[in-house]
Amino acid sequence: MNYTINQLRIFLKISQTQSVTKAAEELHLTQPAVSIQLKNFQDQFDIPLTEIIGRKIFITDFGREIAQAAEQILNQVYEINYKTLAHKGQLSGRLKISVVSTGKYVMPFFLADFVNEHSGIELNMDVTNKHKVIESLEKNEVDYSLVSVLPDNMQIEQMELLQNKLFVVSNTSQKFDKKSYDKSIFETLPLIYREPGSGTRQTMEQFIDKNKLPIRKKMELTTNEAVKQALIAGLGCSIMPLIGIRNELQNGQLQIIPVKGFPIKTVWNLIWLKGKKHSPVASSFLKYLKSEKNNIVQRRFDWYEQY
Repeated sequence: MNYTINQLRIFLKISQTQSVTKAAEELHLTQPAVSIQLKNFQDQFDIPLTEIIGRKIFITDFGREIAQAAEQILNQVYEINYKTLAHKGQLSGRLKISVVSTGKYVMPFFLADFVNEHSGIELNMDVTNKHKVIESLEKNEVDYSLVSVLPDNMQIEQMELLQNKLFVVSNTSQKFDKKSYDKSIFETLPLIYREPGSGTRQTMEQFIDKNKLPIRKKMELTTNEAVKQALIAGLGCSIMPLIGIRNELQNGQLQIIPVKGFPIKTVWNLIWLKGKKHSPVASSFLKYLKSEKNNIVQRRFDWYEQY
């Protein structure tokens, strides 16, 4: 056998995503390149690693065993690389963070200077919904998670990074002239929801229930970007985090409707399992945040205080 590290990496990603297309996207490769490497890898085994049913790829039992072995090999390769850099006096290793979808507008700004300062760090940031973020933390698959709603029944430690503000938002086709509207405005506003499992959805529903708002549910969409496009198109209104709509507010595609009781305020928290033994990289990142987070907020989020 003469398989390569690259083939192991590609096959592992395919087994994780159950898709050649998704694997290609996550590895920043073309789909044909991934397919060729998968074929070259499979040809070295007498037992099938995958099977195609319809247009979907499935990993065989033998393929799953090979994927597990591939992961172990790749981890050892990473360790070799990190140890080499460590002997050169460089901070090195993998930093793994899971981030709720709207957190992609927050977390990169707290990471940028730290990662750029240490070239030996490999960053793995998974952006997904709250349910999957918490699941990855529970399974100890990540060093840290970023959430705006803290999980229940989990022993965690936390660090507050930034205030989260949610406003009632619409496109600019209709003018809202009052300085402040009362909750009766929701009788006429068709409201767009995020999907179940979203932190934004949870915060929004808690506020609606607490204040007994007369909501007209219009539709449910699975991403923050999808909600924004629906708003811009005029399909309704929504309750959205300010952090994700800066550009649309500035270019006049969206507007904040002034409603009593808003903004809803929560906090972006970096969380980790209580008692977790951090790697040198993860420990260094936490130390960096403790000393620099206030400066980062002032430099990167100064616009935030205008709202």
